Amino acid sequence: MRRTGYGISLDVPAGWSASIVRRPADIGTDEAARGIAPSDPGPQGPGERTLPVLHTCSRPIPAGTGDFGSGLVEELAADDVFVALVEYGTDLAGSGLFARSGWPRLAPSQFSPGRMPRQLPGRSASQHFFSVGDRAFCLYTVIGSHARRMATVPRAAGVVRSLGVEPAAVMRRRGVVL
Repeated sequence: MRRTGYGISLDVPAGWSASIVRRPADIGTDEAARGIAPSDPGPQGPGERTLPVLHTCSRPIPAGTGDFGSGLVEELAADDVFVALVEYGTDLAGSGLFARSGWPRLAPSQFSPGRMPRQLPGRSASQHFFSVGDRAFCLYTVIGSHARRMATVPRAAGVVRSLGVEPAAVMRRRGVVL
């Protein structure tokens, strides 16, 4: 099944779950304390810009999962795979950390327990920063078992190969600010 949102799309493997969300902007502290709604309650709230986040996993994705899988990656079984595509916007595309152009290709050699923000027994991760269509992204992938990476990374790589992104210029023409 093809899943699409915010100019991002992917083929979701049978039995996997996926979401593409753009989190609502937080109400300013001052406004929240007084119970006042923001002047712009949409995804582009006052002083804050939110961007799309794609999650896909070989198990159900619980509500409240963090952008990089917190609340989910702790529960991965040995053969599970989690993929996050986090957008960083057009202003960073093609520069600095995001200078690499084009989709990364995942390989078992790119995965390491040391790439986890905090050590979780057995887990292994890979992280890539890049730009596609004048949009900057981080691809973060976690597998349930470093020892089983030869079997699980090809499944993750297949999902990544299915990813597509509408260029920033197309999104602007549609009135979507990134």
